[in-house]
Amino acid sequence: MDMSRRTVIAGATAAGVAAATAGTARATGGAMPTRSLFGKLADGTEVYRWSLANGGTRMKVLSYGGIVQYLGIRDRHGRYAGVSLGFERLADYVADSPYFGALIGRFGNRVDKGRFTLDGKAHQLDVNDGENSLHGGTKGFDKHVWDVEPFTTGSDVGLRLHYTSADGEMGYPGTLRVKVTYTLTRHGDWRIDYAATTDKPTVVNLTSHVYWNLAGEGSGTIENHELRIDGSRYTPVDSGLIPTGELAPVAGTPFDFRRTKPIGEDLREAHPQLLHGQGIDHNWVLDKGTSARPEWIAALRDPASGRTLRIATTEPGLQFYSGNFLDGTLVGPSGRVYRQGDALCLEAQHFPDSPNQPSFPSTVLRPGQTYRSTTVHSFNR
Repeated sequence: MDMSRRTVIAGATAAGVAAATAGTARATGGAMPTRSLFGKLADGTEVYRWSLANGGTRMKVLSYGGIVQYLGIRDRHGRYAGVSLGFERLADYVADSPYFGALIGRFGNRVDKGRFTLDGKAHQLDVNDGENSLHGGTKGFDKHVWDVEPFTTGSDVGLRLHYTSADGEMGYPGTLRVKVTYTLTRHGDWRIDYAATTDKPTVVNLTSHVYWNLAGEGSGTIENHELRIDGSRYTPVDSGLIPTGELAPVAGTPFDFRRTKPIGEDLREAHPQLLHGQGIDHNWVLDKGTSARPEWIAALRDPASGRTLRIATTEPGLQFYSGNFLDGTLVGPSGRVYRQGDALCLEAQHFPDSPNQPSFPSTVLRPGQTYRSTTVHSFNR
């Protein structure tokens, strides 16, 4: 089976990851998700908020951008807090969101100068990050209203989100039909299954852009959070945050999270790569590579609250972003401003600029193939 072509059937296997640790989890069945009107776009399009809960995890998801507006879990004393950053109003997501909680596509992360060549044909993408294209362009998947279908399956509950991206949208070739499934399992795990097909050769790299603070949204810095990443290499970047093509060892650098350590331990070192990103905004080359089933690759813990997050994925890379560009101008539901380092992102995906880096795992999708990817977030176990 050709892993590099992304035709791995991974969707159903995440349940096995959850089952492997079921003995230590709270196991309850959830009710059918419910929806309420969240707001309207300028053209009158209605945006709904879906509420769902299962196994001790609570979520609120918008039809706009597939955005996780709220994700709540308990601390060691059983007290709930929202641990994802977001906004109270639709207008804030539309006007000035740094991708809070959003589905990202068609291509997560950066493409150098928004250009790539596929089968000898050059393509120019929408440019929205200096001279580069970021997260699908000015109107990526995070800026569209998705069709949402709630479901219950056994003791699991969830949402199926559908969007069709037209041929040429943001410069990408091919009509891409996308289905993303959010599942809350009876153990409280949040599983994301991505699937997509195309009618022309194209490139695809879908991911989720939740900003995490396990101490609680609006509570301050995440520098005391403890993180482990199972990656012994990373992809260094230039001043525009485009990978150089090197797969560099993390050993002896601030990027070595092979042992659990506080995020702030090496964050202020005068390392050239930290200067490029004003902190960490880099892709880890996961030791497992692309896998047919989700494998555990990262663990995050807030010592103060006792809340934990573990991540399993089929993807070969993990983008760790330490919230460097939060500048105190955005206000969350807590009524507190978000400052630099008040959250972090752990985005399971293929590598940045893969269409221009032949040595990186391929992100090409062709007619007759199905893009499939799965990521599992497990809380407090």
